[in-house]
Amino acid sequence: MTITREDELDGMKVIGRIVAQTLQTMGRALEPGMTTRELDEIGRAFLEREGAISAPQSTYDFPGATCISVSEEIAHGIPGDRKIAQGDLVNIDVSASKNGFFADTGATFRVGPVAPALDRLCRDGRRAMQIGIAEVGAGKPVAGIGRAIGDFASKRGYTLIRNLASHGVGRSLHEYPQEIATWPTRGDKRRLADGMVVTVEPFLSIGGIMATQGKDGWTLYSHPPAPAVQYEHTVVATRRGPMILTLAD
Repeated sequence: MTITREDELDGMKVIGRIVAQTLQTMGRALEPGMTTRELDEIGRAFLEREGAISAPQSTYDFPGATCISVSEEIAHGIPGDRKIAQGDLVNIDVSASKNGFFADTGATFRVGPVAPALDRLCRDGRRAMQIGIAEVGAGKPVAGIGRAIGDFASKRGYTLIRNLASHGVGRSLHEYPQEIATWPTRGDKRRLADGMVVTVEPFLSIGGIMATQGKDGWTLYSHPPAPAVQYEHTVVATRRGPMILTLAD
């Protein structure tokens, strides 16, 4: 959506804060031995308490309130009986709506100590997102987001998953601009309008190039197989630069 009124911005701030607080609550509860279903129930309860509706459930009939992807799973993991183990990377993706406004956020969490390369990947994954967010502003090129993230990834020796893009959000979970590459592209002449709401969510990897779908019809895996992390915020393009909506405080 493109925000044109103060009440629209207020509505987006409300749902942005709710999904951010849900993510934060789930991250704090995360511990070895719990199942992904138990973790999802924590998120579900928080959303319900805040009067918010799970976006993947309402939009796509996803079998969970949130997407929880563990280690070799990189996105759209279905909550279930899998037990989270020490040393896992757990990606939690929370999107929801309230009063007709949608917001989307996510992060990858370390479960206890992880290998140094994975620890570095997590730190750099968050940095890649921040670098992309810095390119969001009224009149700025859409392709600038992927170009900046790509430069960072290349210099640090990473790859980017190239079929999982950022997107517009606001009045629905996925809307115009439908795909915003978080990797370098050519030929994209679009520019961000003042008030346009988008996500910034690069998938940074140690060798992965594409996401492939698993047998359950939802869960995505890296191809070739490689660790990957995702960090995501919902952001408004303004004349003063990016305004992040998915902050917990």
